Amino acid sequence: MRLSNLADYAVVTMTAAAGRCGGGRVSAADLAQETGLPGPTVQKIVSKLTAASLLRSVRGAGGGLQLARPAAAITLADIVEAIEGPIALAACVDGSAQECGLEHSCAVRPHWPIINNALRGALADISLTQLSRLAPEKNQQKHQQELA
Repeated sequence: MRLSNLADYAVVTMTAAAGRCGGGRVSAADLAQETGLPGPTVQKIVSKLTAASLLRSVRGAGGGLQLARPAAAITLADIVEAIEGPIALAACVDGSAQECGLEHSCAVRPHWPIINNALRGALADISLTQLSRLAPEKNQQKHQQELA
């Protein structure tokens, strides 16, 4: 299993937002500049994260983006699902209409929900707070630049 680039970039974007947002707001352009991602890509990600209620967009003077809830209450699973949809390793258990030639005789199918729940649980155990702590040196450099 491998995350799509968009899901990976969403994790990077949310980590940057968590580092910048505190109680304030940040623009999508600032997030693009900080992460090095193309502006249109960040806009697409921000749209999906806002639709999933992970980011909140505030319009008007002093507007911008902010986390919709505390970073500790947002998980890696939340971010991935906002971009990819429900976490499922096999198509037969993700609710899609795909048919499988082994569907009627598959001995593994009953186990996929257990496997999917374990994977989702592992991703849900990693909060955005934890992710944003992994790069303290980068955050330190950013704060020094802001003070200069």
